[in-house]
Amino acid sequence: MALVPLTAVTRAQGNNAALKDGSVTPEGFALDFHEVPVLVQAFRRMVRTLEFDVCEMAITTYLCAKAHGKPFTALPVFLVRGLHHGAILRGGDVHTPAELHGRRVGVNRGYTVTTGVWARGILAEEYGVDLGQVTWVRSGDEHVAEYRPPSNVADVPPGSELETMLADGELAATVGVEADTFPTLIPDAEEAAFDALRRRGLYPINHLVVVKDALLTEHPGLAPALFEAFAEAKRRYVDRLHQGAIEAPTRIDRMHRRVMDITGDDPLPYGIGPNRPMIEELIRHAVQQRIIDSPPAVEELFAESTHKLIA
Repeated sequence: MALVPLTAVTRAQGNNAALKDGSVTPEGFALDFHEVPVLVQAFRRMVRTLEFDVCEMAITTYLCAKAHGKPFTALPVFLVRGLHHGAILRGGDVHTPAELHGRRVGVNRGYTVTTGVWARGILAEEYGVDLGQVTWVRSGDEHVAEYRPPSNVADVPPGSELETMLADGELAATVGVEADTFPTLIPDAEEAAFDALRRRGLYPINHLVVVKDALLTEHPGLAPALFEAFAEAKRRYVDRLHQGAIEAPTRIDRMHRRVMDITGDDPLPYGIGPNRPMIEELIRHAVQQRIIDSPPAVEELFAESTHKLIA
């Protein structure tokens, strides 16, 4: 029987390498990978035009898209995790998170960007910041065009850049801006993030995989086949990570290795079961930050045939 062709987008990184090079394939299907140099543009194209059959996507973009009825559904394949204590940079007149109250804080790209949602959640839950007392200044629009942000979200003035505004004192801090010239708001941010992992299991999910609903209906075996292919590619990567067999480890590889050392477990668990606490925490943040109106049940977010799969 001929393989069913599917267009797909996912980043090239360790846990996807075996998929991207074709050494692992989903049974019964053939993935035609499209390369999108700026990956977030693939998210936008998927949300707005359903351009791909299978697409990596930021999880908060997915929550927002699902709330607005976009016809695709996720697999519990969590391709990217992140440590977001270091995502918040401060200006020269700010030294503690409490000093953000009544101030303007820049947000790279849109208000619904996943890094920003996690970073705001950290500020609220670990440092007592009242997010409603901060004006969040976004540098771009949202992938989900129908979304309307809360009243304490503003846009960057035309011609302005977040980094310059931070340097000039127009912003108290920024979230998601990469600039070595500013200190992190949270001291020793990387260690603070690993400490949060130890204390309360905080290990944020950033990206998952979505599939067009029409294809999931047409091919009942598609979701499990994709899940297993992504899982097998991940297993091969984690085995190499465990053996120290990655010749030139990236920053992400080093993070995964340290998570493995701290938890004694797989640094990239797939499936609803082992990830439920992080999914529920993100949903809570999304509701509190008015990205979605009400919390969906976790199972509603994922293809039914994957609910019990774990890898």
